[in-house]
Amino acid sequence: MGVQADQLWDAFRQDPSPKAKEALLVAYLPVVKQVASRMKMSLPHSVHLDDLVGSGIMGLINSVENFNPELGFKFETYAIPRIRGAILDGLRDFDWVPRSIRSKEKLLESTITALENELGRIPTDEEISGRLDLTLSEYHKLVDDVNATTLLSFDRPLGNDGDSSSSLYDLVADAGNDNPLDMMERKEIRNLLVELINRLPEQDKLVIALYYYEELTLKEIGKVLDISESRVSQIHTKIILSMKTHIKRLISM
Repeated sequence: MGVQADQLWDAFRQDPSPKAKEALLVAYLPVVKQVASRMKMSLPHSVHLDDLVGSGIMGLINSVENFNPELGFKFETYAIPRIRGAILDGLRDFDWVPRSIRSKEKLLESTITALENELGRIPTDEEISGRLDLTLSEYHKLVDDVNATTLLSFDRPLGNDGDSSSSLYDLVADAGNDNPLDMMERKEIRNLLVELINRLPEQDKLVIALYYYEELTLKEIGKVLDISESRVSQIHTKIILSMKTHIKRLISM
C-alpha cells in the first residue's frame, strides 16, 4: 500500500472525519478479507466467508480508531490480531462447534498427551490410532472432525479455570505489551514452541513453517509436499493440540 497508505493516514490525523476514516477502512479491507479467508479454511462449510469478513471489519474499525503510528510498526502488524480476534468473537457468539466435537477434541488431546508422556515425543498417527483402538482411516476421520476446533483452541484461554486472559496466540504474537512478567512468560512460551517444533518430523516442521511463516494455504502446502490438503490439515491439527497441551502445562506450573 506504501505511499497511498501514508497519505491516507496523514489526512486522517489532520482531520479524523468520517470520510477520512472510511477511506482508510476501504484501503485496508483486503487485509480483513485475507485474514478471514485463511481462517475459513479451518472452519465448517456452514460458516460463510461474508460473515467472517463482517466480524473482521469491526476489528478493523477498532484498529483504525486506536492505532498510534508513533509506536513505530506497521498498521497491519497492529490490526491483524485485532481483526482475527473480532472474527473469533463472532464465532464464539455463533457457537458453531457441537458438543460431540468438543468431546472428541478432549479425547484426542488426552490421548496425545498420555502417549507423549510415555514416548517423550509427539506420537505418530499409527501410535495414536492404536491407543484409541481405531483403524488409521477412522483416526483420520476423527482428526478431520476435530480440525475446525483447533482454530479456537489457539485463541481460547489457557488457564484450566477458564478465567485466564492469556491464549496461545497472545503469547506467540507479541501485542506490544512491555510488562516484564508478561515478556518473561512470552519468552518462555516461545522457547518451548521452538523446542517442540525442532522435535517434529521434517514434514511436520515444513507444514508449520509454510503455514505460519510463508502464509501458504493448506492446499498450496499440499502441492509443495505432494500430499493431500486433508493430510496437511490432519498434521496441523495434531501439532496444535500437542502444543496447546504443553503450553497449558507450563502455565499451570
